Amino acid sequence: MQRYIALLRGINVGGKNKIPMKELKRCFEQLNFVDVCTHLQSGNVIFSTDATSIETMRSLIEKQITESFNLHIPVLIVSLSKLKDAFMHAPTWWNTDDATIYDNLICLFPGVDSLDFYQRIGLPNEALEKVACYKDFIFWSFVKKDHQKSTWWKKTASDPFRMQITIRTANTIKKIVDM
Repeated sequence: MQRYIALLRGINVGGKNKIPMKELKRCFEQLNFVDVCTHLQSGNVIFSTDATSIETMRSLIEKQITESFNLHIPVLIVSLSKLKDAFMHAPTWWNTDDATIYDNLICLFPGVDSLDFYQRIGLPNEALEKVACYKDFIFWSFVKKDHQKSTWWKKTASDPFRMQITIRTANTIKKIVDM
């Protein structure tokens, strides 16, 4: 049995797309996933299964969410081993104790690669942002107090391309990897 993480895009943000985690957990259990647990209210579901087709899992989960909550939520499925691998390859400047910096992991949906992302979003503001790519992930850090001046903050929040990514904080990723 392999461990996976379902990263739901855009739930429980600003009062929109509300899904209670207890009910979300139940949805996963109805799909015969086991050892299901959630982390935070932002749609991080950790589960185990013998299934191997990520596309099939994604399709089943999205259908279950639509039927249960009447919401169309994009879901990214990542194996725990793949997420741990990315976390182990984080740049040294990412996930530090510097409280003035905000560290994120941008997770790319299938069919999107980092080159696509860079071409669409543009180069980061070097004075405020740092980025590094590893496989289907982009490590992104920016100065908290100047976040609205950063290039990627504005673009990841407003560009239609945002529907092909999901973002988690370094602390969230660390917690999931340690679960």
